[in-house]
Parts: sequence; C-alpha cells; structure tokens
Amino acid sequence: MTSPPTHAADGEPGNDYAGWIVARAGATGFATELDMGGQSLTADEPVSAGGGGAGPTPYELLLGALASCTAMTIRMYASRKKWPLESVVVRIRDTPAHITDCLNCEIQEVGVRSLDRVVHFEGPLSAEQHTRLLQIADRCPVKQTLARGIQIRTVE
Repeated sequence: MTSPPTHAADGEPGNDYAGWIVARAGATGFATELDMGGQSLTADEPVSAGGGGAGPTPYELLLGALASCTAMTIRMYASRKKWPLESVVVRIRDTPAHITDCLNCEIQEVGVRSLDRVVHFEGPLSAEQHTRLLQIADRCPVKQTLARGIQIRTVE
C-alpha cells in the first residue's frame, strides 16, 4: 500500500485515500497540521508539556468532537420536532487529566477512562422535552462509537 496523500483534499475519484484525515508533524516540537476534508487545523501540546500551545491537544480534539456531536444531535432532533430549543451548551472534561497518561504511556495503559458531560438547554422547553433531549444526547454517533469501543488498525 502506498502512503496517503499529503492533503485529504487530494482524493481524486479512484484514489484509495479519499476521505482520510491527514496529520503532519515537523522535525521538532509537537505542533501538527491537520487536513480534514479541506479544513485545516493545528493541534499541539501546551507549553507546560513541552509544546508550543499553537492549538488544541489531541484529547481536546477528541472531547471537542464529542461535545459538538452531542450539541448537533440535540439540535437536529429539536428542530425536527419543532421544539423551542433556543440553544444548547455542552461541556465535557476528562478525568483524570490526560497529561498523566502522556507522562506514563510507556509503562501503563493510557486513555480516557471517564468523561464528565454537562448539557444545558435554553428555551421554553417542557419537563418532558428536557428529559427527552438528555436521552437524545446519548444517541450522538460519536458518543456511541466511544462507548462501544473502537478497533484501530495500523496499515502501511
């Protein structure tokens, strides 16, 4: 198998790597450029961990994916039901902090073992609508993927 293209957008018809997320790190530091379907983003580690603080950490990106998917799933459902949801705010944090995992990754299993999520709704929702939207939060595809576990294969 050949190497993926430098940019995810390089996916021409028939290209085996169309749709790939591409991460490219330089020779020094931790700053990593991400190309995601034509969108660019920089990930990095905080200065306190030896990075440059140029972007969110990989764990923050993971938590951001979960928070944004939760908010989008709730918004989609409320819109489809024509419920008066004015806004939804999702807060997520990992426990314990990921830096401990980073420091100990060579000697022990690592990974987020527990996440705290707070979902706040604005708008004149009934108690039943509020309860249903909290249930819908658990239907978020990213949450379901993480909760079920995921197998990651490394290929060349």
